Amino acid sequence: MKALVLSVLLLLPTVYADAAKAKKAPQSDREYWCSLAYAMAQPVLENMARGELQKNMLTEYSPSFDNRNRKVVYMETFGRLMAGIAPWLSLPDDDTPEGVQRKQLREWALASYKNAVDPASPDYLLWAGSGQALVDAAYLAESFLRAYDQLWKPLDDLTKQRYIKEFTGLRGVDPPYTNWFLFSSVIESFLAKSGAPYDEFRVNTACRKVEEWYVGDGWYADGPVFAFDYYTSYVFHSMYLETLQAMVDAKANTRIDYKKYYARALKRAQKFSVILERFISPEGTFPVIGRSTPYRMAAMQPLALMAWYQTLPAELSNGQVRAALTKVMHRMFDINNNYNAGGFLTIGFCGSQPDTADWYTNNGSLYMASLAFMPLGLPATHAFWTDEPQPWTQVKAWGGMPFPKDHRWADDPATPDKW
Repeated sequence: MKALVLSVLLLLPTVYADAAKAKKAPQSDREYWCSLAYAMAQPVLENMARGELQKNMLTEYSPSFDNRNRKVVYMETFGRLMAGIAPWLSLPDDDTPEGVQRKQLREWALASYKNAVDPASPDYLLWAGSGQALVDAAYLAESFLRAYDQLWKPLDDLTKQRYIKEFTGLRGVDPPYTNWFLFSSVIESFLAKSGAPYDEFRVNTACRKVEEWYVGDGWYADGPVFAFDYYTSYVFHSMYLETLQAMVDAKANTRIDYKKYYARALKRAQKFSVILERFISPEGTFPVIGRSTPYRMAAMQPLALMAWYQTLPAELSNGQVRAALTKVMHRMFDINNNYNAGGFLTIGFCGSQPDTADWYTNNGSLYMASLAFMPLGLPATHAFWTDEPQPWTQVKAWGGMPFPKDHRWADDPATPDKW
């Protein structure tokens, strides 16, 4: 008996050491991304699936918030979150811990989509009475485009008809002469793809204006005057490409050759992704410029989009883009004050920084940060996740390593109308 006890005691240090080792097993990049995405999405979707988001969300508003209806916060929260995590939720179910969480989020999301347009639900969203509804309805339409088979098709017919009615009703909003044109075009192109009546003029006018506002080297002006900010990231590249692709999918025959426009727009997005990757410092920071800085990681949306589309330019490898974005996420989210006491994003860029807010900012606006999670729509076996991490451009440049030179990318000539 004594010999047995002694043997057990001798083994205990090994057992504890193995347990500690297992406990400290390094988290993979994908596991880390998933943990961030779930932490961001769970409080929103779990509440909204029960019809309790508007009851339970701890909201925050800019100190200079204007006089619009404050209920816009809920559509901003839901629409922007879903636009970012839709690619992830489009993956097939599996029994991994990630798969279990992903399936739960999708189930909550589908229930939330239903509540969003059900007038009898406490979480029926503010579809009328505010021009802001056009903005965030576009992010909902964008989420459907990003996971059409998984998030749009499963909805019941009544819910689909309610969305079509609400989307159509937003034609009464006169968009300002800015990126807002693309909010109209995303909604209308989604309607075209879904087989509903759509407004061809709103789609094509947005396309023509975006072409006029292209200033070169991947950058768009937000309207007639260029501003050095991240609206090229937040709106232009993604919503322009998605508008064009949805019109291709709809087999729409109009004056615009959507396929040729798409090919040109894709090259611009690739160039801009090169710029964004070069913005990321060796320490995982990037320039904080322009308005809407509390959108956080949304500044990296085109880089994330090109990774998810599997169209990264030759200058950028999967390993370096994943490593760079992961470094930024660690730098931004490893501090503990990016969420308020209710578990919802708090106003700030890196933590709680209320003074970063613009007059239109509420903490629902901040769910634009989810747009950087789009590469989660690639399966865990994809090279984006399995390739070894590699140094990104600024690590190479500041580390004395060879790095690629950068030059202006010439744009293709204007594409004439088909007739």
